[in-house]
Amino acid sequence: MSARLHEFKDGAALAEGLAERVSGALADAVASRGRASIAVSGGSTPKAFFKALSRRDIDWGKVTITLVDERFVPADNPRSNHLLVADNLLQDRAKAANILPLYRDAGSAEEAAKIVSADAEALGHPFDVVILGMGTDGHTASFFPGGSRLAEAISAETPRGVITMEAEGAGEPRLTFTFASLQDARLLVLHIEGQGKKDVLAAAEADGPETDMPIRAILRRAATPVDIYWAP
Repeated sequence: MSARLHEFKDGAALAEGLAERVSGALADAVASRGRASIAVSGGSTPKAFFKALSRRDIDWGKVTITLVDERFVPADNPRSNHLLVADNLLQDRAKAANILPLYRDAGSAEEAAKIVSADAEALGHPFDVVILGMGTDGHTASFFPGGSRLAEAISAETPRGVITMEAEGAGEPRLTFTFASLQDARLLVLHIEGQGKKDVLAAAEADGPETDMPIRAILRRAATPVDIYWAP
């Protein structure tokens, strides 16, 4: 599937440009279907974008926000992606949005994944917006090279929903939406910043196994064209 590169002079310009694009997509979904859904990534990169998006004047009460992946830690844990979203996106006008957390107070990550998968069905398919990030190892969501269930997570045959993932260096077990859940979003964005990430992207666009750089699964097989938003 083709990818489209959108370059910005800096991170601030990218944040505003991406917020404009995403808020438009969410507003269009609310206008046409009465509701909208967005799945976002964690990490430090999207903070400025989250803050810019939170100020957009849309009908946030009809928008549900979830995460593409999460650590199996409570929402108040400093390593929680949920906490990052709460502190940076669920602010200003976006305080009115609904949130679908991935972490659940269950006996195991596997049990939490089952609960979230059932709850996510209520959002309908596909997501209106999915915002992905990318690590320097070419991972996206919690599709880690060498991950315990990587082949299953990126397989087109694995149903929509949330599964668990463990990988060396990843810390806690992860909860992640499968490739099938993310790849056909009405707007599919890869948000990366810095020359180093652009170099990783170039490597991912070259020949090689998807298991070596899992972002390749998205770039090669997503049903929706990938919009790449990048700033130095």
